[in-house]
Amino acid sequence: MKLDVEVLRYLSKDDFRVLTAVEMGMRNHEIVPAELISRIASLKHGGTYKVLKNLLKHKLVHHDSSKYDGFRLTYLGYDFLAIRTLVNRGVIVSVGRQIGVGKESDIFEVATEDGTVLAMKLHRLGRTSFRAVKSKRDYLRHRSSFSWLYLSRLAALKEFAFMKALEDHGFPVPKAVDCNRHCVIMSLVQGYSLVQVRQLQNPEVVFETVLGLIVRLAEHGLIHCDFNEFNIMIDDDEKVTMIDFPQMVSVSHRNAQMFFDRDVGCIYKFFAKRYNLSFQDDADDNNSAQAETDEAGRPSFSSISKSSGFLDKELAASGFTRKDQDDMEKVWFIEGDADSEEDEGEEHVSETNETNITNLDSLQIEDQEEQTNEEEVKVVANQLSEKAQSDGLVAKDDDYEEDEDEDEDDENATESDAELTKRLNKHKKRAIAAARGRQSRISSRNLYKDKGGRSSQSSKVQKNFGGW
Repeated sequence: MKLDVEVLRYLSKDDFRVLTAVEMGMRNHEIVPAELISRIASLKHGGTYKVLKNLLKHKLVHHDSSKYDGFRLTYLGYDFLAIRTLVNRGVIVSVGRQIGVGKESDIFEVATEDGTVLAMKLHRLGRTSFRAVKSKRDYLRHRSSFSWLYLSRLAALKEFAFMKALEDHGFPVPKAVDCNRHCVIMSLVQGYSLVQVRQLQNPEVVFETVLGLIVRLAEHGLIHCDFNEFNIMIDDDEKVTMIDFPQMVSVSHRNAQMFFDRDVGCIYKFFAKRYNLSFQDDADDNNSAQAETDEAGRPSFSSISKSSGFLDKELAASGFTRKDQDDMEKVWFIEGDADSEEDEGEEHVSETNETNITNLDSLQIEDQEEQTNEEEVKVVANQLSEKAQSDGLVAKDDDYEEDEDEDEDDENATESDAELTKRLNKHKKRAIAAARGRQSRISSRNLYKDKGGRSSQSSKVQKNFGGW
């Protein structure tokens, strides 16, 4: 969306009051209801709807009536709120042409009251070119839901903090002036992007300077993570300035070495392709600098000592958290155990064999115990069945044999024999269950009541009168 600041001349205080009301409502609503906007704005005579109609005409808000009648801010409306705040602070007085477009930001020229030209960077996360914020940035942290406007605001605050700290430590970065919402005001770099420069007078010197910035950042505890020819500015005197800092992480990040090697690889690849530089050192040079560089002569992440400062701790850079440190320590501890296990392989095998033998012995003991338990259960079951027979609850087996000898041809005797055996088996099962301590639950006719079924009329009467 094109930024047309001429509309700012025709917006009144009521317009900005309603825009602010929509912004406040978006803290808890994706689409702010029109009634809530009216209550927050508190305009006289119900003029909120008329103002919303005017803002909708200039595309400062977006209307959505799919679920309910509501509005949300657009990036253009968010731009107007930030620019108006900076104008009221006296930081800028005018907005000029657009000088840069990135995958997640737009850059414009602005001027101060004394005529000094500055750069205004407007973060615009959520474009089609950059929507993988959740996987490539840590703005969300523990949040599950988000809006693109809020993420753009977090990115601007983070970049402003990094730029201010790097400037204080003497890094060649633009001077941070002010920040509001998703807008960052900085000094304008008088130069060109390195990708636009075809020839250099001293490409080797520029290469060493750029490579030294990567190492120096790592010594201060930071990694740029996007250090390439698009984020390096160079002027006519071949003075280097680095830009774009929202994605910077700490050297304690779990992927810090990968980010560091990627930045170094981008610089080597660009200078070799654009300026035909060869990076083959002599064997003597490689042997002397083996502690500081790898086989190809590139800076090694493991050889960099964090001795110049702790900017990652001061700025709470991504990766410098206690949780990540604990995770990394756990990983190192596991890797150390794995190495020690490889060194002591034979002892480990013997120990595992001994443990397997003890496990087999314990399994045999458990089998014997299970057999003894089953024998004890059978003895108790037989005792209970004999007691039931002596009490006359169940007939004895001898009685069954006598009845069968006397009434072999009688059908009634066979039926009674089947019933008696059935009762005997039932008592044996109950005796075994009681001996094991797992007596089966007696089912009830109204078992469906416990499952949420509808009770009968008689049960309701019993419940009302306390039972009969």
